[in-house]
This record gives sequence, structure tokens and C-alpha cells, in this order.
Amino acid sequence: MTLYTIVDRETCISCGACGTAAPDLFDYDEEEGLSYYIGDDNHGCRPIDAGFTEDLEDAYEGCPTNSIKMADTPFDGDPNKFE
Repeated sequence: MTLYTIVDRETCISCGACGTAAPDLFDYDEEEGLSYYIGDDNHGCRPIDAGFTEDLEDAYEGCPTNSIKMADTPFDGDPNKFE
């Protein structure tokens, strides 16, 4: 299954859980200190590599604010597209 991810930067609290669970998928920007999906600069349009599915699921489940979004279709830059 193809998966896409994006971080809702409006609800991110920079706790570091996603970067710990999936350091190849998530990082923090220097300016605001908020998390983002590395694969496409947080647009949610580029699918994650299948080898990182488990890491993505760990980050998704570990995010205390539910800011990590995951779907089987692109987000097109909108973390709330499927809510």
C-alpha cells in the first residue's frame, strides 16, 4: 500500500517523538522548530518509501497531538484534507 504523510504544523508542539520514531521521515525546521515531512518539504504529495512504513506508523501512533497525518492518497499540502 502506498502511504503519504504530512505534519499539521498548527498543532505540532515540537516534542521530538516523530523524529525519534522516524528520523528518516521527519525533521524540525530551524526557523520555527516545528516538525515536517522531509520527503517533500511537508506537502504530503510524495509517497513514503515502503521500507519506512513501520517507522511512519510508530511516529503516527506516538504523536501526542495527532499532528502526524497518514493517508493512502496525497494531502496536496493540506494536513486536514481528510478530516
